[in-house]
Amino acid sequence: MDATLLDAEAEAAVLRVYRQVFAVLAREAGAMIVDPELLDADQAILDAFAEAGSDGLTVEQATLACRGYPHDVIVRRFEVLRQYGAITKLVDRPNELRHRAAFAPYVMLMFLKRMSVQGGQAELHQLLTLEAHSVSDPKAVAEQGQASIQRLTKVFRLLGNELSILVSTSTTAQLRENAQLAWGNERLIEQAEKVHRIVLERWPGLHQVCTQLRMSLAAYADAVQLAAGRLVERAGTTRALGLLPIETWLTFTRSSDTDVLAGVLDGLLFDAAAPDFSPEGMLEAVESGRRTGTARMAPPRPSSETDAPESAAATDREDLRAQAERILAGQSSVSIVDVVDDAGDWVTARRVLAELTAAHLHDELDYELVWGDGMRIDPAAGTPWATEGSFRRVTR
Repeated sequence: MDATLLDAEAEAAVLRVYRQVFAVLAREAGAMIVDPELLDADQAILDAFAEAGSDGLTVEQATLACRGYPHDVIVRRFEVLRQYGAITKLVDRPNELRHRAAFAPYVMLMFLKRMSVQGGQAELHQLLTLEAHSVSDPKAVAEQGQASIQRLTKVFRLLGNELSILVSTSTTAQLRENAQLAWGNERLIEQAEKVHRIVLERWPGLHQVCTQLRMSLAAYADAVQLAAGRLVERAGTTRALGLLPIETWLTFTRSSDTDVLAGVLDGLLFDAAAPDFSPEGMLEAVESGRRTGTARMAPPRPSSETDAPESAAATDREDLRAQAERILAGQSSVSIVDVVDDAGDWVTARRVLAELTAAHLHDELDYELVWGDGMRIDPAAGTPWATEGSFRRVTR
């Protein structure tokens, strides 16, 4: 399941970058890609052309070579690629059936896959290295140095602007999806400053354009700090484990012992008795559950002495308190097994346990949910498997 989820996340990342690059063309052609399988179909078609040699392929031969995909999908994608110019007739004549494919679209697909993995950081590092070599060339002139500085200024302005907009208007989940924009920023800034020093030393008259680059680098660094601060803040308050990149979790799981791994999941509730879901269904559920509205400032409080309406947070707190007291029923502690059995079925028990977990994690409520190491197994019970533990009132 983990490997499948990792594959699904990688496909979603490729698709996101692919949409950014080809969205305009796709809308004009009426074939915007909304499914990662269509991206794979495009690559399969181009792979078939690579194997076909100089004779090219007809539509029928392409569908046969790509028989792992539905026939109508390959025919439709073949036509879309032809409209893009990625596939053209072997000879430009009316009744020509054979086609050839250009190498540029396949190179673009390779580029997009790299972009999806590293967020374009590797390509940006290479660009900065090439710019440094270009301005260091003894044959370079001031116009080349000015063009190089202006290109880098635009790149870092775009990076800084995108991060600033994400920080101010996007949800935490959206910011996490674009967190690769902040990766390796110190090294990127150092390389850009190196190009800046070379140009300023060789052509002092370009100090004005160099000033623009320094300003764009400073704005980018500030945007990175704001983005990182917001992610850290949200991760600390919500315990959202998904805010870290997948590479960090892979390293953590490989280098940690059992106790450290178990500590990460302390206080979290898992629906172990629920049926399995496909990765596609889980991704769709997560995407549809995210908040789509932008961040809004709280309205000013009235200056009068009239009582302000109770906030939603206070209402939620009191609801959790009432539920916890109902479960305790005047006792100081209750068994989780008894709570599950009293619920009657797992669907109801799952909802009750989720509320008890929320009460346990709430900073303003004096309740504690403690799990034991044993498990009650009773085939006749409404929930056959129940982990031992207790929910109790604490004094702080």
